Amino acid sequence: MADINIVQQHKLTAAKAREAAQQVADKLAQEYDLACAWDGDVLRFERSGVDGSLTLGKEQAQLQIKLGFMLSAFASTIEGKIAEKMRKVFTEPV
Repeated sequence: MADINIVQQHKLTAAKAREAAQQVADKLAQEYDLACAWDGDVLRFERSGVDGSLTLGKEQAQLQIKLGFMLSAFASTIEGKIAEKMRKVFTEPV
């Protein structure tokens, strides 16, 4: 198994940070067929072989993903794509 941990700083309001997180979740859901659901300020997502969360803080968003054996070979590619998307949506106007 592989773990992906990404912390992205932001200066967004709570509502804008939630919109940005939803954009990340929508991309993850589309590309990796994930089911996503909000639990307060935590967006949880999963599917067979993937389990993770995107936690919103006042000035940062923290993404944690556990990849199963089959996807662990692609961990660096997945991490790069997600980090880029998070950088974009949390630092540019939503």
